Amino acid sequence: MSFIENEYIKVGIDLNLGGAITYLADPGKNENLINNSDWGRQVQMSFYSGPVPYEPNGKKSHPAWTFIGWNPIQSGDVAGHKSKVLDHKNTGKTLYVKCIPMHWPLDNVPGECTYECWISLDGPAVKITSRIVNNRPDKTQYPARGQELPAVYTNAPWHRLITYQGDKPFTNDTLSQIKNFNPVTTKSIQWAHWQATESWAANVNEDNYGLGVWNAGVQQFSGGYYGDSLFVGGSYDAPTAYIAPNSVDILDYNITYDYNYVLILGTLEEIRRYVYKNSRHALPEYLFNTSRWQWYYKNTTDAGWPVKDGLLIQLKKDATMIGPVSFWKAADAPVLKFTASYPKGVNKAKVWWKLFRGGFEEKQSMEFEVTGDGKMHTYKVPLYTSQEYKGIVTGLKILLNAGAEVDEAAAVRVRSISLK
Repeated sequence: MSFIENEYIKVGIDLNLGGAITYLADPGKNENLINNSDWGRQVQMSFYSGPVPYEPNGKKSHPAWTFIGWNPIQSGDVAGHKSKVLDHKNTGKTLYVKCIPMHWPLDNVPGECTYECWISLDGPAVKITSRIVNNRPDKTQYPARGQELPAVYTNAPWHRLITYQGDKPFTNDTLSQIKNFNPVTTKSIQWAHWQATESWAANVNEDNYGLGVWNAGVQQFSGGYYGDSLFVGGSYDAPTAYIAPNSVDILDYNITYDYNYVLILGTLEEIRRYVYKNSRHALPEYLFNTSRWQWYYKNTTDAGWPVKDGLLIQLKKDATMIGPVSFWKAADAPVLKFTASYPKGVNKAKVWWKLFRGGFEEKQSMEFEVTGDGKMHTYKVPLYTSQEYKGIVTGLKILLNAGAEVDEAAAVRVRSISLK
């Protein structure tokens, strides 16, 4: 174990489990909130990609986990093999760890990647930057999948899952309790999924004290409870409460992917106050110079990693870009700015938007003209002219070619997408 602490919080990583966070407590109480019943718990990194199932060299997945596919996790695998730490530093104020993760569904199969974490303290909070560096021999660009950024498991007493999922974020509006209960007899755990419009959720006890999980880069969350209705148990007991901030991401064979999150120890009021104090608010703006920024595709692929000077996307039939779950007022963002260079033969594209707690609908869409001359242009799409562009908007998708089909080898380079 390797620990750092201040007067508010103590955090420990287990160097026998890939450096996953296995201990988090108030140093005055020494009551660990983190569940360690098996190597799929803890606070840890976990990524997903194809193929599904993932059976390298013919090795079969555990029968209960064939649906997961490619899934290296920080602690270890379902068979009990632990991830190997490659490097570790403890300055007394910060922690660093690097490991080779293990594929959760398989028996003793290391990931063809490395995981890294940088950990520091900020009052009652633990700030973490996590990184995957992929080095897969399989160079297939598999479809985007949901990711856990990160996976967080607390002990049974901290079973009440509280979040904000309303349309008035950062106004101290009423919080919600997400009620999701999976009994120990269940054959398939089904977590709850929701849009956390303040980008945080917390597992708390009956006194509203516990652990908040804040990832400012996402609003899609999942979580719930597995166990019995007694809500008792310690770190090595099976009952547990779960939270994960989620994204949908493509993981290239050679990608380097970073994300940041914060664990906040305290009452609900203290957790929310920390989030409010440290949050920054702006309209969505995606500059595709080094990252996809959680945009992904249907019916197509791009040129892969690294991203340089935009996303080079093949114009296959019905090639579509889909953006991350977000939140903005239509009145604050009347115009979509789309900067791209199109090849000859393409003259129009189409954008859809979805409204709060809704999906993409045809009435919430708009075609716009583009110029197929191979040059970069910024198209200003007047969303405000549609009567259906109103209220709270939570996402975009773009059909890249809404006109006549072109050669599937043709590609569009998308440099940026923003709302103004």
